[in-house]
Amino acid sequence: MNRTLYADDHEAFRGTVRTFLDRSVIPNLDKYAENGILPREFWLEAGELGILGLEVPSSYGGAGVDDFRFNAVVAEELAKVNLALSTAVGIHADTTAPYVAEFGNDKLRQRWLPGIASGEVVLAIGMTEPSGGSDLAALKTTAVRDGASWVVNGSKTFISNGYSADLVVTAVRTSPEKKARGITLFAVPATTPGFHRGRKLDKVGQRESDTAELFFEDVRLTDDDIVGEVDNGFIQMMQMLPQERIIGAVGNVAQARQILEETLEYVKQRKAFGSPIGSFQHNKFILAEMFTRIDVTQMYVDRCVSAHAQGVLSDVDAAKAKWWSAQVQNEILDHCVQLHGGYGFMNEYRVARAWRDARVTKIWAGSNEIMKELIGRDLGL
Repeated sequence: MNRTLYADDHEAFRGTVRTFLDRSVIPNLDKYAENGILPREFWLEAGELGILGLEVPSSYGGAGVDDFRFNAVVAEELAKVNLALSTAVGIHADTTAPYVAEFGNDKLRQRWLPGIASGEVVLAIGMTEPSGGSDLAALKTTAVRDGASWVVNGSKTFISNGYSADLVVTAVRTSPEKKARGITLFAVPATTPGFHRGRKLDKVGQRESDTAELFFEDVRLTDDDIVGEVDNGFIQMMQMLPQERIIGAVGNVAQARQILEETLEYVKQRKAFGSPIGSFQHNKFILAEMFTRIDVTQMYVDRCVSAHAQGVLSDVDAAKAKWWSAQVQNEILDHCVQLHGGYGFMNEYRVARAWRDARVTKIWAGSNEIMKELIGRDLGL
């Protein structure tokens, strides 16, 4: 079924992203994986091409594009090449930058947005804590008023871009007695005394991008570092999480489709018992089912992207897109590994690396179980 989501200007932008990937990224993927981090050259070239500042107003050096479909184009093209790329750029441009652009005060915007758009400033978002997981309301990191300053203490974990970030939008508890209503977001520069990074975490997959623990020991910030309003952080996060979830869904589908299409070509060429293995009825049926699943999922995710571009995507629909796309993605990639046989378990094959990279999509941005809880509540259960 033909997709109708994109227009000519989106496809022209897609060509720009593809050229960047072909020229500067694909030849260096092994180096990224070996180092466990995306180099500054990656961020600076992506910024120069306008990939990072889509939601940054033009007055601050960004593209100022009010069309989320351009974000989706970037996520698709990155995920087709490597899911870690889509993750890292998505955290920077689609998840964290909008907090600064939407809720930041004038000083915060002037200080950080130009570098965010250019790639000179890499972003991370500090939500998850060692004891909290998907429960954002259970934050233990605190900020306590001390004269004109706020003193932050606590830690975060599983923070994508955490090792390389220059600025971390961090959720902290400012009014413990208010529980979820007592959370505030702060923009924490990585150069602030008392801010420390732990080691780069040794992940199962997505080794091309960095993930780290973050520690805050008497970190002193001011009111100018507050993103939005004091004690309004939880509401802000709830407003922004649908975008994080739908951009993740876009990447999930794009990666799964790419590997599925590569697997289709493989089973047409690979022979067993004198025939292409794709011609065996069982394999043929598996592929028929998987292509149907990805097509149906694509249509739903496209509708969600269109709805978000129009500002009408609901939290529940974003949750549905997130969990379903992650589930379908992992099912497809597991079948693709099986169809490759022993080769599917070798790191030199893209299918093995893609399978490994995808497993986390059922966990982060709110686990699939949490997504189902949100949907169930909407059903009145």
